[in-house]
Amino acid sequence: MTSRADLLRMRALAHAIDGERESTPADVARRLLAVQAQDFAAACWALGLRTGGATRTDVLAELDAGAIVRSWPMRGTLHFVPPEDLRWMLGVTTSRMIAGLAARHRQLELEQPDFHRARDLVTEALSGGRSIGRAELMELWERAGIATAGQRGYHLIYFLAQTGVLCWGPTLRTQQALVLLDEWVPLSRRLEPDEAWGEFLLRYLRGHGPATVKDFVWWTKGTVAGAKTGLAVAGDAVTSVEVDGTTYLVPVELADRAASTAQTRRERESVHLLPAFDEYLLGYQDRTAVLDAAHFERIVPGGNGIFQPTVVAHGRVVGTWRRPGGHGQVDIQPFVPLTATQERAAARSAAAYRRFAA
Repeated sequence: MTSRADLLRMRALAHAIDGERESTPADVARRLLAVQAQDFAAACWALGLRTGGATRTDVLAELDAGAIVRSWPMRGTLHFVPPEDLRWMLGVTTSRMIAGLAARHRQLELEQPDFHRARDLVTEALSGGRSIGRAELMELWERAGIATAGQRGYHLIYFLAQTGVLCWGPTLRTQQALVLLDEWVPLSRRLEPDEAWGEFLLRYLRGHGPATVKDFVWWTKGTVAGAKTGLAVAGDAVTSVEVDGTTYLVPVELADRAASTAQTRRERESVHLLPAFDEYLLGYQDRTAVLDAAHFERIVPGGNGIFQPTVVAHGRVVGTWRRPGGHGQVDIQPFVPLTATQERAAARSAAAYRRFAA
């Protein structure tokens, strides 16, 4: 029987928040496959904290170089992903995502000719390695007679990203500019459908395991049938553990690594300041392993879907934090008082964040 502490340690190792860190932000994206990135600044810290000391400047440089790409590979949510993996991921998820938006498109009076015209205009504008900001793209479409108000513009961009026309590319002001996917990512892996499900499941588990089948289906917004196909394709690379009566899938390599390496004192005493929307909390349908239900309101005030940055100790969410005024101060708000050892560890994590953001 695997204990809850064992599960949390394996997750911390999988996420690279404990144990060996990754060398570069792009390596983190490959490790987790997809890093939730609707909050751009928070997602940059999600990449940086999992490296051996990358700064925000390093993350932005890799985005500008195309080593990490940002798009909507699943769940209608922006993620950072490895560029070579985006197309096969879209191949698994796009048809379900587009079908699920049919009613909303009708409400917005968006029809196929609108999408086709928007595609043709943006392709002409960006061909040859050019990029465009979101506001400038809206102006381009408006001048051509395509209305963008009332979320029409957002849905046009989303549709063109889902269908492999656009992605977010080089940094522009505090966000990114849009580029043509075929130009920004000219090469990518091609996987057959069953192979893609196997890759999806195994890569998810390598960066998030242990996790349940329901977690994976929720994360991808895929199907149970797809998960079963992925499990069959993954074969002996995946095993299972039982914790408190629940079966979790875990890559064999992760289970072996956790079993063969003793938990260090630094791991036992570590306190992590994770960003808003971090995969460590949001990468699962069931978050009770890391968060008490009584504290959920503190993480998502008012249930508005906006997840606060979290403080994690012993693998559990024990508080929130913020950077008031943006002047280098980090304000930690624990659910219960931290021990003196935890306060020192939290101070080290706050210093790491300041070095990243400087």
